[in-house]
Amino acid sequence: MLDLIFLVIMIGVGYFAGTRVEKKHYKSIEEREAKFIYLPAVSSKNLLEDRPIDSTLLVQGNAVIATDYFKVILAGLRNLLGGEVSAYESLLDRARREAVLRLKESAQGADIILNLRIETCQISTAGSTEALAYGTAVYYKK
Repeated sequence: MLDLIFLVIMIGVGYFAGTRVEKKHYKSIEEREAKFIYLPAVSSKNLLEDRPIDSTLLVQGNAVIATDYFKVILAGLRNLLGGEVSAYESLLDRARREAVLRLKESAQGADIILNLRIETCQISTAGSTEALAYGTAVYYKK
């Protein structure tokens, strides 16, 4: 009986704390995305302007995001029943967006980031996800 009470408490704490942390992280992401709206990051290799290039730099950003107990249990139930595991969609979204933001932070002053690539992987069975974003920062001559 004590184990069941502990499980219910952990699920509750996971739900409320996880939701709060996720909302706070999304708010931070949105504020930083607004700051870097001027810097396009595109997957194309050939969007160069007819301006002379001063320099290029390979830039990268990565992020590891962990999930909470509530989402782990919810995803486990979904795996039993089959179907889309929507509990992990926000996890991947946050990881990808954070990785692209960190990439843009490492390319400050660049005019464009070309050939953007994003790779993701699962770190552990507990639900941690890593996202790696990399590309080429192009600096035009002023």
